[in-house]
Amino acid sequence: MGVYEFHGWFGIAESTEEADAGSLLEGLSDLRDRISAIHWATGSIQLAPHNGQYFLTVNGLVNRRRDEAQELDALLGHVSSRFPGAWGLLYERSDDFTEPPGPGAFRVRVMARGMIRDHLDPFLSPCQPTIED
Repeated sequence: MGVYEFHGWFGIAESTEEADAGSLLEGLSDLRDRISAIHWATGSIQLAPHNGQYFLTVNGLVNRRRDEAQELDALLGHVSSRFPGAWGLLYERSDDFTEPPGPGAFRVRVMARGMIRDHLDPFLSPCQPTIED
């Protein structure tokens, strides 16, 4: 059994040209409903405006990859399809990762233009000795 840690932020935009392409308020309402259905004991999700732009932030540290990981994947999938102009980053690490980056390293999920791509982290990985002894 291992630890699953995640930290991310995502700017919400309906297109790459405009944050609001005509149905942003409707989309934000649906996103709030989805967020309110998620209950993490050791994590948080927040949708908040900053200077007129909405941002989704997620953070958590749980004992192992379980429902939080599946719910987070589903939420990000919804954001990338409903808001194709959304952008942001999710940093994740898990002792349960078997594929690269594997245990002891972070994976960076990059959202841009309706797509989510996984990358290896060049800054905090490998966790030992970069951030841990």
